[in-house]
Amino acid sequence: MITVAFDNQSPAIINPQMKENAPQVDACILTFSHVIEKFVLENYDCRQIASFCFATESTPIYCINYKGKKFAFYKTFMGAPACVGTVEDTLSEIKTDKYVVFGAAGCLKKEIARGEIMIPTQAYRDEGTSYHYAPASDYITLRNADIVAAFMEENGIPYAKGKTWTTDAIYRETVNNFEKHKADGCISVEMECAALQAMCDFRGLNLYMFFTGDDLLDAPKWDARQKEGQLKDTQYNAGHFDIALELARYVAE
Repeated sequence: MITVAFDNQSPAIINPQMKENAPQVDACILTFSHVIEKFVLENYDCRQIASFCFATESTPIYCINYKGKKFAFYKTFMGAPACVGTVEDTLSEIKTDKYVVFGAAGCLKKEIARGEIMIPTQAYRDEGTSYHYAPASDYITLRNADIVAAFMEENGIPYAKGKTWTTDAIYRETVNNFEKHKADGCISVEMECAALQAMCDFRGLNLYMFFTGDDLLDAPKWDARQKEGQLKDTQYNAGHFDIALELARYVAE
């Protein structure tokens, strides 16, 4: 059973090993968007400082010099195993204990507008990765949710705050499961949050996460709430990278 997979009594066969010359950064920012990656490379003072390899491709890690701080930045992959795997790989390549992660999430509450920021407080563990990093439970707590919310408030950025539903199966978000999670207080659905928090807890890292409100499940039928080629109010909105960068500076100070 996946729920009894957590093993802290024997060592892992493979572990990240920090390289002696790994650069120190103040925080690391992850995006899921190739559009955001292109925007950053074209508009910020950044250079490649490391990389790691997946079977699909080599992933460069960049350093952004911003207001006296150094932040690592890279494009990660969708889904709990792949996203968590990239963070594990950075533990060999860069030195930091702070990770700022942002991306799109489906909305379970019709009052939340497309493009509005959502801050997860707890994540329902409807995926497999987290059970290898933490004992079984329905939810895992986002320890730094209040810090992310305080940053938004201090900067006058509107947001919604609540539980999230982390699932491995985007095409199996059934009506009954949607109703159950909405009734339990979930405002969003995505694929990585629970696993990222479990891994960060296990490795002694700090996770700071927020979502961009995306498609709507809380409707008579599914609503994409997006026109073809739309960038505004989507995960491709460059303004949300600016928020992530300022959040990284906030937690670094």
